[in-house]
Amino acid sequence: MDKNNTPQNIQKPQDPIDPQYMNFYNPVAVTAKDRTLILTIIVIIAIVAGLAIVGFLTMKPGPDTVQGQADATEIRISGKLPGRVAEIYVEEGTHVRTGDTLVRIHSSLVDAKLNQAKALEEVAVAGNRKVDAGTRSQIISAAKDLWTQAKAASGIAGKTYERMQALYAKGVISEQKRDEAKAAYDAARAGENAAKSQYELAVSGAQKEDKEVAAAMVQAAKSSVNEVGAILEDQYLVAPCDGEITVVYPNVSELVATGAPIMSLQKDDQWVVFNIRETLLKDIRLGEKIKVYIPALDVTTDMKVFYIRDLGTYANWQATKATGDFDARTFQVKARPEKRIENFRPGMSVVLRQGALKGESREAAGKESK
Repeated sequence: MDKNNTPQNIQKPQDPIDPQYMNFYNPVAVTAKDRTLILTIIVIIAIVAGLAIVGFLTMKPGPDTVQGQADATEIRISGKLPGRVAEIYVEEGTHVRTGDTLVRIHSSLVDAKLNQAKALEEVAVAGNRKVDAGTRSQIISAAKDLWTQAKAASGIAGKTYERMQALYAKGVISEQKRDEAKAAYDAARAGENAAKSQYELAVSGAQKEDKEVAAAMVQAAKSSVNEVGAILEDQYLVAPCDGEITVVYPNVSELVATGAPIMSLQKDDQWVVFNIRETLLKDIRLGEKIKVYIPALDVTTDMKVFYIRDLGTYANWQATKATGDFDARTFQVKARPEKRIENFRPGMSVVLRQGALKGESREAAGKESK
């Protein structure tokens, strides 16, 4: 080791300006590479910017598209008769016509009530006949005999009183005897009048009020029979219109209550419902035609708008800015095809492209405005 304590076999680091390292530290060579890379990046950015500008200038926004859904009127079949489902004549998917019998419901309780109502009607009718027929002939004859008997007794009592009055005038009998004869005569006359009244009552029959009460009882009994009969009319439920049975709720032998739905019937009407923001309603008016596309059937057709209604504040589209925009309401729009579309079923998607009003309608509207 030398005096600096440095081993003889250890080489000193090479000087940075050694010629073999000059290429790595050549400022001119590094600048040329960076210049080429930067130029390439600039060219790429220019091409992308040019394509973006051309696309922005040539691209036109497509029309707004609103998706709706096909729908149809659904009717729930129900009746007034509570009872047990005896027979179901249709099944889900069956197409029925107006008046077709759908189901039969049996109720032994209502049948018993009908028999009871009919029995009460018979009782009321019999009572009314009795009142209309008047008093029986035997009762009239008996009343007449009693009147005749009382009239005879009154005649005898009158003659006895006349004799007693003559004897009293001659002083043969006392005043007491004369008064007793007078009282007997008065009692006989009162009995005669009472017997006569009973006879006349028997001949005239029941009073007018009694006849009216009997007639009212008959009418009430008939109304009870009609009421139970009206309930029993619903033991056979029929289709109120043409359509398709979509759901059958109970099974045979199950009990159903009054007004409980037995099945659902979907009418043979077709219409479409859209929920559209008010900013897209400028080309949609009542009575006008719109073009729609049905993806499931790959069909484009015209439909006529028949219903436009605000859905309320709960369906508002809220503005995202505090200023410069407004809250838009949502409207429900319904339209139906002018001709029936085969295989067009409720639930299918329907697409409405804004600005797709039928040209004929738009031209007609323009002529009317002029």
